[in-house]
Amino acid sequence: MNALMPRLLGDLTGWFDTDLPIRSGHLIRVEDTLTDTEYLVRAELPGMDAGKDIAVTVEDGLLTISAERREEEKVHGRSEFRYGTLQRAVRLPANADAEHITARYDKGVLTMTVPLTTAKPAGHTVPITS
Repeated sequence: MNALMPRLLGDLTGWFDTDLPIRSGHLIRVEDTLTDTEYLVRAELPGMDAGKDIAVTVEDGLLTISAERREEEKVHGRSEFRYGTLQRAVRLPANADAEHITARYDKGVLTMTVPLTTAKPAGHTVPITS
């Protein structure tokens, strides 16, 4: 139970940073899993070319997924497809090893594996001077 509380509180406070698009565009749907050794993020991006349409960046503890779906030709009938820019940012755990993140695209799903270091940043006491 003690280990669960920080995860739940982190999810609640992290919602404002992670569940909103960063810039204008549509939201990318994600699911994530946290274990003792890795943080796994899966993003739903069907019909994309991983080499041309998708980018993954890491900066200041945020994993950002950007994608663009281009309309190849104008449809003269009905189209319910979304075209344009899609983005999503996910806050990484404090002990994420951002230098060794891997990403794999298969069957419309982008899977990013974030290894976790064994040591979490330790808290410390701040001395007070007078």
